[in-house]
Amino acid sequence: MAYQAGGQRPQPRPVPESLEAQAYLQDYALLLEAVSFPSVIVDHRWDVVLANGAFETLFRGVGPHPTAMPGDNFLRFVLFHPDAATVLGEHESSWCLPMLAHFAAAVERHGPDHGLQSVLRDIAQDPIMDAAYRHGLPHWIRAVGPESVEHDGAVRPLLHPDPRWGRTDCRIVEETPKTLADMGYTRLTLVLRETRRPTAVRRPGQARRAAAHLSVVPAPEA
Repeated sequence: MAYQAGGQRPQPRPVPESLEAQAYLQDYALLLEAVSFPSVIVDHRWDVVLANGAFETLFRGVGPHPTAMPGDNFLRFVLFHPDAATVLGEHESSWCLPMLAHFAAAVERHGPDHGLQSVLRDIAQDPIMDAAYRHGLPHWIRAVGPESVEHDGAVRPLLHPDPRWGRTDCRIVEETPKTLADMGYTRLTLVLRETRRPTAVRRPGQARRAAAHLSVVPAPEA
């Protein structure tokens, strides 16, 4: 099978070495499951450590992918999964570009981390994605301001598979207790909002545009 986005399967989910930390995560998983909104814990590579049932429900309609499933690595899902735009509304501006900005900051902090370097290689393999990352992203950050990059407090559109929600918004709330932070983990919860977004008129195929075809940077001239 020819894998998209680099062809490397994601590494196994990170597991703390200490028994005390493992027990903490087992108990925290029960807490996470009690939350009605999609909630996920990720490490610095965006590998998913824990996710609750609401998170799995949100992405239940996405097709299989060898390297970019939302329950394995959320960064790869946003950037590389062809179905990402069917769940993440305004995928390019509201999700992909902020994630690229966080990825760039993670690369600067963690340097030779093999997981981050693998994503960097996959970005470089697509000329449009590479141009967006190296040239379009700095321009976008200058245009929208650094506050638009932050996840915590951001309101972003979603296309929920449950018709009770449908096209709606979520507020991203970062709520990471010290114990999780000491493990290098971050918890994000997508608080669904009651206010419905007006249905936009989309061109055929627009909703399923893959992140590899970003429009913030024009395609290189031949």
